[in-house]
Amino acid sequence: MTDTPRLLCTGLTRRLPSGRQMLTVLDHVDLRIDAGEFVAILGPSGSGKSTLLGLLAGLDRPSEGSVQLDGVALESLNEDALALLRREKVGFVFQSFQLLGNLTARENVLLPMELAGRKDARARADELLERVGLSERGHHYPSQLSGGEQQRVALARAFGPRPSVLLADEPTGNLDSETGRRALDLLVELRDAEGATLVLVTHDTQVAQVAARRVHLADGKVVKDETGQAASAS
Repeated sequence: MTDTPRLLCTGLTRRLPSGRQMLTVLDHVDLRIDAGEFVAILGPSGSGKSTLLGLLAGLDRPSEGSVQLDGVALESLNEDALALLRREKVGFVFQSFQLLGNLTARENVLLPMELAGRKDARARADELLERVGLSERGHHYPSQLSGGEQQRVALARAFGPRPSVLLADEPTGNLDSETGRRALDLLVELRDAEGATLVLVTHDTQVAQVAARRVHLADGKVVKDETGQAASAS
């Protein structure tokens, strides 16, 4: 364990207006995640899971408290600095895939690496498409791919720039159970190979079991933080 955690939340609170009142979505969350950890954030709908993920990514600002990534307080950065930090250190996997429909699978994987100025972007994109079993489908557009194939493209895109942190928001939520298991297996396999810190948000207890650590949220608070043997997704 290093002295500086990969991610550190201190008193993290997020309030949002709800009618004439303020709704507390996250309530003074303290959370430390070290480099290389695989953590599942688990809880029912409305527990604050996705809000926490957005704050960890710097996509939202806390009402109180702090989020640090490698010792840098995200709330202290302006939008340009946040965008640069995300480009260099953070990868995303979304429930709805978030592929660009006017780009091919290969172009979707290439885009974040080209934005980051990676000289090996094309070779890296081809390598990752092969690793996710889509080397023959790189010229297809998202509309020509199944949901499982689109999620595999999204995984390749997320890992392309070799992020130190990968944030996955319900990555199997739009897939049937069998396709979801395959996508989850692939996510874990890529994470193990690349050594990224993985934070996965889910309401599904079976999905959460693949993580070595499970943080349970309820009503915006951490109610349990457990470490145990990770299970296979298969």
